Amino acid sequence: MSKISLKHSGGNVVSLNSPTSAPTSADVAFKLPNADGLDGQALVTDGSGDLSFGNVAATRNLIINGAMRVSQRHGTSATTVTNAYVLDRFSFYHNVTNAVTSISQSTDNPGNGFTHSMRVDVTTAGTPGATQHANINYNIEGQDLGHIDNGAATAKKLTLSFWVKSPKTGNHAVGLYKAGNTTRQTTKTYSVSSANTWEKKSITYDGDTAGGGLLITNGFGIGVNFFLAAGSSMTGTDSTSWVNYSNAAYCNGHAVNCLDDAANDFYLTGVQLEVGSVATDFKHRSFAQELALCQRYFQIVVSGIDVGSEVSGTGIGISTTYPVKPRTTPTVTHQTLISSNRVDTPYANNVGADGFVGIAISSSNGHPSWHSSFTVSAEL
Repeated sequence: MSKISLKHSGGNVVSLNSPTSAPTSADVAFKLPNADGLDGQALVTDGSGDLSFGNVAATRNLIINGAMRVSQRHGTSATTVTNAYVLDRFSFYHNVTNAVTSISQSTDNPGNGFTHSMRVDVTTAGTPGATQHANINYNIEGQDLGHIDNGAATAKKLTLSFWVKSPKTGNHAVGLYKAGNTTRQTTKTYSVSSANTWEKKSITYDGDTAGGGLLITNGFGIGVNFFLAAGSSMTGTDSTSWVNYSNAAYCNGHAVNCLDDAANDFYLTGVQLEVGSVATDFKHRSFAQELALCQRYFQIVVSGIDVGSEVSGTGIGISTTYPVKPRTTPTVTHQTLISSNRVDTPYANNVGADGFVGIAISSSNGHPSWHSSFTVSAEL
């Protein structure tokens, strides 16, 4: 083993040592960047030996709320859905005949720093028809994906890692889907070895060099789909490499039905998607950071007003600013009337990119007031 030694004027030496074992296939060379990075940045490789400085810890994971800690809509309450967001940034969809599913945030977890998971509880069993399927979905904003060079010859590999607890052993499919320009997809499988047991999985997807690339906007970029069930017409075409979209390739290789028994529960947590071919340790953010990132897509805003005196039928309004700027002009919906006096149910008016006007109509002469929560949704 050889080394490079740098001797300080005080006499002490700093050494760079070669690996303890020989490179596996060929000589290895690293090329240093031509300038220093910023404070807090680290050297990262592009996979071919070119090193550059990057904010590795802060930006590595393209997934928000991958540890399933944020659940603004329902807390830990279970919700029966066929196509809706429950935990922040993660939605659940199914069109499986007869199946009924209840989705919730769970404290069932694999340890290793995780405290929560997303639970899919099957309350009524179902079997997918030929063109039916069920999946957990996560959508990534297009402008967060410019650096992956989708559609170019330099397109980057992406590695997905996650913890899963499935009621079924065997092959489960998980795929990437993009709609910008030419609609494209790639779907691979992971194998569950032991039912109802937490297992860590990782899958690497090649970069997509075709399809015209992504739309680098605040709209939809790439979707990640974890399949729980798939009909026979959804699984028969190979899409282990990127292909143009077809129903037959969407759930490629999926071979189990996690919705076939009312006793089934499917759990997911620790979801991380990163550039490169290596699944690194999960990047845990603070709860405050995770919540703020989620609020770009969904938040709950409390507003209200108390006025001295008004006549019946007068609009009692207040301008309300979003705590976090939404991805786009959102849909604002009255959620809960916390307290009120002499007013009808409040509603949102003049909804814009930065805020809205909350209004309630006074129902009688006197001293009106109201205090309510509103949901603000700008999901992809």
